[in-house]
Amino acid sequence: MPIHLLWGDDEAARTRAVDTLIREHTDPAWQSINLARLDGNDTSQATQALEEARTPPFGGGDRVVVLQRSPFCNQCPAELAEQLEASLALIPDNCHLLLVNSGKPDGRLRTTKALQKLVKAGEAKEQSFQLPAVWDGAGQVELVQRTARELGLQLEPAAAEALSEAIGSDSARLASELEKLALYVGAQAITTAAVEALVGSHATNALQVGDALLAGKPAEAVALVDALLEANEPALRIVATLCGQIRGWLWVSLLDQQGESDVNAIAKAAGIGNPKRIYVMRKQIRGRQPARFLALLRQLLEVEAALKRGSDPGDAFRDGFLLTS
Repeated sequence: MPIHLLWGDDEAARTRAVDTLIREHTDPAWQSINLARLDGNDTSQATQALEEARTPPFGGGDRVVVLQRSPFCNQCPAELAEQLEASLALIPDNCHLLLVNSGKPDGRLRTTKALQKLVKAGEAKEQSFQLPAVWDGAGQVELVQRTARELGLQLEPAAAEALSEAIGSDSARLASELEKLALYVGAQAITTAAVEALVGSHATNALQVGDALLAGKPAEAVALVDALLEANEPALRIVATLCGQIRGWLWVSLLDQQGESDVNAIAKAAGIGNPKRIYVMRKQIRGRQPARFLALLRQLLEVEAALKRGSDPGDAFRDGFLLTS
């Protein structure tokens, strides 16, 4: 019963995994009949996916049914849940149902429990594709190395670090740059020199903007934002990242003032997944009072309000950072 549960916010990696499964299990000559791509946002298409997965393939190869935005593990209606449970035992071995969603499966749902029971029994497969946080340097290096392996490329360790610093967690761009580098180096391993020649210097990310604001350098922050906007980073996403970064600083500052020393307790209160991050944040905010972080949050509120009123993103950030700093 080949059911594949694919989830995570790394859309590029999810897409590669789906394409790989299609290549492995379908005959190109029969794909027009044996390959279906459906959208789970439409209840009728989710139902259709279950029906097609129960239908044996015609001609050569297996049948593959891809259900993007699968609802079965995320807010699944009762009627759909019943249909899934009734279908699980009826899917032939030569049919593959790919349930794809960016969100993590909700373990409280009965459909999720049923699928994960099959995973434990070896009757289904689950793969997660999670992007590392923007501050997770080790996770970003691992993302580069994993993507290179998936593409069948050799990569020197120093080159992986250089790529992670240049690209960060932009998985789609990472795959594109690796393919360019592969053409550049030929059969050799990708080197740091190749990365510097083709990819260029370190990329800007929103956390660098926050660091500039914290250091009292609004002009530098504006320049960094301009670079992000030039790279087509959504303005509201920049604001959201900055708000999360500064709220974390505020929580750490407040709890430090109250004498809290348990980094696990601080991380939980601040909503930070990795308690080790607290040590870094403490160094960043040393000597600064909570009022500084509240002022930065007020600036970001002005920027967000301007963006939602339709202001030009560059003007919104310049006015918010320079005129209210």
